[in-house]
Amino acid sequence: MKAGVSDKKYYKIGEVCEITDLKQHVLRYWESEFKKFIKPHRPSTNQRLYRRCDIDNILKVKKLLRDEGYTIPGAKKFLSEGKDFEVRDPSGAADDPKKFVADLKEELVAIQKLLKKE
Repeated sequence: MKAGVSDKKYYKIGEVCEITDLKQHVLRYWESEFKKFIKPHRPSTNQRLYRRCDIDNILKVKKLLRDEGYTIPGAKKFLSEGKDFEVRDPSGAADDPKKFVADLKEELVAIQKLLKKE
């Protein structure tokens, strides 16, 4: 997220782009794909006005698609099932960080040895 979010009631599409580090066409496309989750208010001027909850949902979609590698249908399913959004570390690194670092060092040493042989 590039810029902080103030306590405004509504944000214009340009402001949301700056906050989320996304292009306008991406926001408009995601709005069409994730109709249940991204619903900007459209007054008589027909200008998109996003609320804080819309921005939060956009950031969730961005994390699922860009960081977690979900497809659009997969992200829709994930969001519609209301799963816990926190991504858990399947390696268990959070359980024992010292062991994780030690294992990582071992792997790096093994990689260094392989590279030296070449």
